[in-house]
Amino acid sequence: MKITVIGCYGGFPAANEATSGYLVQSGDYSVLIDCGSAVLSKLQQFLPIEKLDAVILSHYHHDHIADIGPLQFAKLVGSFLGKGVNALTIYGHPFDEDQFSRLTYKTHTAGYPYDPGQPLTIGPFTFTFLKTAHPVDCFAMRITDGAHSVVYTADSSFQEAFIPFSEGADLVISECNFYAGQDGAKAGHMNSLEAGRIAAEAGAGHLLLTHLPHFGEHQKLIEEAKTVYNGAVDLAQTGFVWGD
Repeated sequence: MKITVIGCYGGFPAANEATSGYLVQSGDYSVLIDCGSAVLSKLQQFLPIEKLDAVILSHYHHDHIADIGPLQFAKLVGSFLGKGVNALTIYGHPFDEDQFSRLTYKTHTAGYPYDPGQPLTIGPFTFTFLKTAHPVDCFAMRITDGAHSVVYTADSSFQEAFIPFSEGADLVISECNFYAGQDGAKAGHMNSLEAGRIAAEAGAGHLLLTHLPHFGEHQKLIEEAKTVYNGAVDLAQTGFVWGD
């Protein structure tokens, strides 16, 4: 399993950056987790749009879905050019009927509801879900290809349930919108110590901090997380690759 960070900022993209987007690949199969602002532009540095096999969304906040519309138009234009003429499946939860309905666009994209209480198979990957603590319905994901497991917290304030959900994961991709000493609970986000605690208590092999804030020195997030977690810690950035 190979993970490539496409975008990593929370809320809105910093200059020449993108918000949430993560490319998961095994062999020739490619799934995009979340499709935030500027993700479609950044994605093409690593994969032609017509090679994308599926998209799955954690929730419907703009910084996670803003480029769904451009992706749908890209599929439309591609159909005129004979590229990627098959409908692209976009998986989303069904609890916001209006937003879910927008995932289907003519014959070019097809929205498919996932049941967060059941495992979901997409190509070579199995996804399981955990409801997060966020102002809207949002679901963390654990992805496995049978050999490795990766957990993506999506957006959430800290909850104990993340620890068993992440147990033994090779990689935890944790949102980290705040620094140590800052309380992100009301906003539905975590700080560096909380992200580190999840990785430490779950026995995860690697921690990747993402959904980064637009203030402060990001390197401090690593330093703070390392006070509670002894494993490898990195900051997400476009082009960061884990696995092979």
